[in-house]
Amino acid sequence: MNAILNSEHATVEIRPLGAEMISFKRKDTGIEYIWSGDAEFWTGRSPVLFPIVGSVYGGKMRTEGGEYELKNHGFARNREFRLVESDDSRAVFHLSADEETLAIYPYRFALTLTYTLEGSSLRIQYRVDNDDDKPIYFQLGTHPAFNCPIGGDGEFEDYELAFNHEETLERFFVTGGNIQIPDKSEIVLEQGTVLPLTRAQFEEGAMIFRDVKSDRVTLQSAKSAHRVSVASENFPYLGVWQPKNAPFVCIEPWHGLADADKFEGELKDKELAVELAPGEYFEAALIIDVE
Repeated sequence: MNAILNSEHATVEIRPLGAEMISFKRKDTGIEYIWSGDAEFWTGRSPVLFPIVGSVYGGKMRTEGGEYELKNHGFARNREFRLVESDDSRAVFHLSADEETLAIYPYRFALTLTYTLEGSSLRIQYRVDNDDDKPIYFQLGTHPAFNCPIGGDGEFEDYELAFNHEETLERFFVTGGNIQIPDKSEIVLEQGTVLPLTRAQFEEGAMIFRDVKSDRVTLQSAKSAHRVSVASENFPYLGVWQPKNAPFVCIEPWHGLADADKFEGELKDKELAVELAPGEYFEAALIIDVE
């Protein structure tokens, strides 16, 4: 059963498959901010990335003395979560290890997503618990896709990303298979706060930024009165992605990154991999505001 959150200003719908938000709509304008999932471009809408971000080199993840096949962005987005709590303003989804997950990720974990809607602001709290008797390792990422243009106002290239701190953004690249390309980067913003969006930026895949100073990014346009802001807690990296000519853009705070080409390390050696001792937990959050 899908969870539906309601406030005086907005509605949010989340489905158990992947605990994925599939709608975020303002009541006063009727504008839908979340991508529809049309397969012509991309079937995702706002998946959670766990226990890896991106792909593992050669399709094999090494850990605990074995090799495991993990697909791009991990398995959580394709698993049914349990809806353990739901009312008008809050929904809690839970996923824990089972025989299927242990066959590809040999750790007992609990992943909990808590959605809380207040006004036109949605907070998504991510919590990973170590339910094992040994340390566990993982990465965690987000992947919300926002309609762009917003409400049909203007064209895609009328929009920009506004950062709440001055940034010098060095872009890193991944292959079509979502593997890091070593030693390839370019400066796309130097001592500024606004990055104009173009279709050409995505011809080589996602724009990836390490160690972003800003904790809030806003998708906006001078040709629209509407915008969407994405604030994050404990997600130091940022991905921005769009398939060719798609009418949306993904703003993706991450705690982790895909393997580099020729990577031979283990899961614990992956970039920004989290280590949790037994009984410990890790938390991060997104706060999405729609106007």
